[in-house]
Amino acid sequence: MSQTNFLIGRGELLTRDIKGPKRNIKKAVAYTLTRARERLTGQAQIASVSLSELPSEACPNDFGVARVVLNPSYIARSYFPTDLLRATGLESIGSRRVRVTPESWTRTIEPHECSTTEIFVAGKRNAFRALSNWMNEVVEDSEEADDLTHIENIFAFEPNDRIVNPGSENDKHFEFGIHLLPDKDSTFIQKSFIDFATEQGLIVHNELSFEVGNLWFVPVEGEQANALRLAKFVFVRVIRPVPKMRGLLPTTKRGGPSVGCTLPTQAPLSADPRVAILDAGLPDEHTIGKWLRNYRVLDENVGDDPEGPEHGLAATSAFLFGPIEPEGIAARPYSYVDHLRVLDEGASLENPLELYRTLGHIEEVLLSRQYEFINLSVGPDVAIEDNDVHAWTSVIDDLLSDGNTFMTIAAGNNGTRDSIVQLDRVQVPSDCVNAITVGAANCTSSAWARAPYSARGPGRSPGVIKPDLMAFGGGKQYFHALIPGKKPSLVPLLGTSFAAPYILRSAVGVRAVLGQELSTLAIKALLVHAAEKNGHEPIDVGWGKVPEDLMDVITCPPGVARIVYQGELKPGKYIRAPIPLPNGALSGMVNLKATFSFASATDPQDSASYTRAGLEVTFRPDKDKVGEGKNDARTKSFFEKKKFATEEERRSDSGKWETVLHDSKKMRGSTLNSATFDIHYNARENGGAADKPEKIKYALIITVEAPKHPELYAEILKAYADTLVPIQPQVSLPVRT
Repeated sequence: MSQTNFLIGRGELLTRDIKGPKRNIKKAVAYTLTRARERLTGQAQIASVSLSELPSEACPNDFGVARVVLNPSYIARSYFPTDLLRATGLESIGSRRVRVTPESWTRTIEPHECSTTEIFVAGKRNAFRALSNWMNEVVEDSEEADDLTHIENIFAFEPNDRIVNPGSENDKHFEFGIHLLPDKDSTFIQKSFIDFATEQGLIVHNELSFEVGNLWFVPVEGEQANALRLAKFVFVRVIRPVPKMRGLLPTTKRGGPSVGCTLPTQAPLSADPRVAILDAGLPDEHTIGKWLRNYRVLDENVGDDPEGPEHGLAATSAFLFGPIEPEGIAARPYSYVDHLRVLDEGASLENPLELYRTLGHIEEVLLSRQYEFINLSVGPDVAIEDNDVHAWTSVIDDLLSDGNTFMTIAAGNNGTRDSIVQLDRVQVPSDCVNAITVGAANCTSSAWARAPYSARGPGRSPGVIKPDLMAFGGGKQYFHALIPGKKPSLVPLLGTSFAAPYILRSAVGVRAVLGQELSTLAIKALLVHAAEKNGHEPIDVGWGKVPEDLMDVITCPPGVARIVYQGELKPGKYIRAPIPLPNGALSGMVNLKATFSFASATDPQDSASYTRAGLEVTFRPDKDKVGEGKNDARTKSFFEKKKFATEEERRSDSGKWETVLHDSKKMRGSTLNSATFDIHYNARENGGAADKPEKIKYALIITVEAPKHPELYAEILKAYADTLVPIQPQVSLPVRT
């Protein structure tokens, strides 16, 4: 019987700090100062007049808000116009991506329409009146003048620009996203908005509002025409109807009597993992009591959604057992589970404010920090947007930003909706960058594909690869899960609601088997690392489908070594991560695969610069191949930015702000000589340079696959005997034959 080779740990002990390379300063300019003045002074005057015409009650403390569009050549954080804003008494309160055709730019080809950053700037209306005069007086060759030459356009933020979706006359509840002033007391903005809304005969449900970053999300109730008048309020960022909650149970075909099954008799594999399913309620009668550690109702004053207990039980069944074979024996659970009811009867009563009550319950659970593993299969019935971040995404990402929680989120069952207007995109909050979004595969066999109902990508940037992962959720074959009753019985289901907890089962399985050796970030990286696309496009399947057999994730077959690195990165610093290889050259072709994962604080008001942390990773395959006059070995591309960005975005720095990097390269073994990844952690805040950035935790998984070296695993452990060790199982596993 051959020995099972588990993951190799402590790769981080091989890393070391290195000196960063010198940066080349770009000399080319898009506009001279003279041309910038000619172009922008008139625009600033028009913006000032527009702001002056607004009623005073729409301009609290006489503030106005304008839009400053950067030339596409200058959208990297290092070009953020900090000096210009400071000199003119303005400040950035948010940003988003827009498309423009610049008059000129620093590239040699003719300008064409492309993506750039639009900054929302706030200031007293007097500051906007003085802006055009300031432009004509600014000193040439100053930092402020340099900032001015990087600007393409200046406009007032007009009321109509704030209405993302006007809804219809039948809509009576609207969501407002309102800018607050960063790092300042903004209660005057909130009070002024409530007063302005009250004058229009509207009710502001302040008790259900959320503050994240410097955005205030608040529901407003009243007639559509009155709600849209609030678009004049200068700090309003977005207005849209409050979306409904997703329907709980997707269409199922239930012919004849229910099907029986047998549940396991053993306790879970491990009692250590702390797991929660956030869903609708549980039925009075069910058969999961042996593995249910706790059932809690977040609001005891209301009842269940009529379909809620069936959905809640099915989601928890999917986590505990995965899909159960009809008349078969269910798999042994990896852990106990807490089931928390966050969705109640408000959804069935079509109360639009249920969206905020449910999010409040989710926030309460995440703030408690009780759980390392969480699944969420409920959410708003609305596809994500590129330009603005929803309250659900903002709140959840913020609470996951420490990287200590592994959270799965169902992508949504809207995959058959209109793709032309992108109604088939993953649904809010699936655009969370700190969670795992899960789509549904149509079967468990190697012939799997995306189930037609499963929502598609792309996600927002950063977070382009969405869904992150795929798992079986029903399609060609049904996903069978438990139904209410005293005896274990199954019902056939379809839905990402069941694929998501099935992925969580895999994540908890890694923790149950390998114990605390792997962080939740390492488990996330490991699942992405093990996923296979099966020839499908990322827009459909993200990084791919996770293997059904957990042992395929945590073990290394002959000729394969999988090494785990876990550590911290300091902002602005560089570290070098050697790729472990045996002594002596490798023969034949080698497949090198690498996955980085980290969590990031977020700026929801800056959808163009949403994540505060990003990695630049440089691959150096051969230490002896050094360019003339250089200190470091030559680089070779590894993580392809085209996965994350359009052509013009790749010319900026878009790809570096993704929280997951994953790629593989085939090369001759002889070309690898003390190969390394050099890792640079970039930090930003509110779209510009970060003031006091924090360290971040990261995980890196590297796989070296060399078919001509069946003893590769043992050879690497021998070569690094003083550092690397196998990560041993913490529980007894069944013998594999």
